[in-house]
Amino acid sequence: MEKFGFVGLPNAGKSSLYNALAGGGALAAPYAFATKDPNVGVAKVSDHRLDQLAAMSNSRSVVPAAVQFVDIGGLVEGASKGEGLGNRFLSAIREVDAVVFVLRAFAHTDVPGPCDPLEHLRVVEIELALADLDTVERQIEKRRKAARSDRSLAAEVAALDAAYASLDQGTPLYRSDLGEEERALLAPYFLLTNKPVLALVNLDEEGLADPEPLLAPVVAELAGTGEVIGACVQLEAEAVQLPPEERHEMLEAFGLGEGALPRFLRSAYHLLGLRTFFTTGEKESRAWTFRLGSKAPEAAGRIHTDFERGFIRAETIQWDVLLKAGSWAKARDLGLIRIEGKDYEVVDGDVMEFRFNV
Repeated sequence: MEKFGFVGLPNAGKSSLYNALAGGGALAAPYAFATKDPNVGVAKVSDHRLDQLAAMSNSRSVVPAAVQFVDIGGLVEGASKGEGLGNRFLSAIREVDAVVFVLRAFAHTDVPGPCDPLEHLRVVEIELALADLDTVERQIEKRRKAARSDRSLAAEVAALDAAYASLDQGTPLYRSDLGEEERALLAPYFLLTNKPVLALVNLDEEGLADPEPLLAPVVAELAGTGEVIGACVQLEAEAVQLPPEERHEMLEAFGLGEGALPRFLRSAYHLLGLRTFFTTGEKESRAWTFRLGSKAPEAAGRIHTDFERGFIRAETIQWDVLLKAGSWAKARDLGLIRIEGKDYEVVDGDVMEFRFNV
């Protein structure tokens, strides 16, 4: 399961965000380093398509897709040199697949720390870039020496040189001019800024009324290198503790509809190129995660390795076409079910049945 790490300064709202997603379990306190060891949780990714398919099939069980997330202790200026939780903090970030910056945009007399989200972003970016610069400095000469006897390493050394040039200017790799191929060559070094990025700006209830002025500077600063979402994390954390009907009423009272968390989760899910196909029937309707570009046998393998090993064919139909038909049997009678082979590239929203033989 793919893992997302919450990164931010102390008191930015990371533990409250964890509680909003996990339904509690993390200490959210108004002092630095309340979280010393990472909290790990799992959140379901809501999907209206799955709900509609389950209703059509009258499914007894509904299983949504899920992502794993980690609440990492607060980062402070100097973390790259061991300040605060130092290397312990940075090592926790290296283990995640994508980074979610939690940026505080509210003032509170009982919660110390800056309330300018750009200041939060400046500190976390500089510290992550400095940590990466140290990693590259320690590796680049080793790889350069190795490349003298192994010419196949030339591209990797060039990528390290380009990374060094960017990081030395304080520019994170996700903001740099490095291409996808260069960043792929850097993957074995687990660089902190070589990961996809999403920013969540933590607002208070007053900020919810007109969030644009608070979000716009962050959007402009990231300039398309990371999606930006606004949310009142404390409000969402309180809402998740309520029964569904009361939660809906509370969110509607603030004009939030389903709330920011489902949108945040869907954005995080897509950040890593994750997509969804479905299986549906009376016993179960389920959302399965696959990576964009996966072929049918790979998708089958998400259900069971035997499905991939003995793959024969896939029967597939887009979810909305199936809904219009009313059932799998009716869709088959209408000739709407497609037969796809091993070279078929699965599309987000496909409903699939696999034929296999082991």
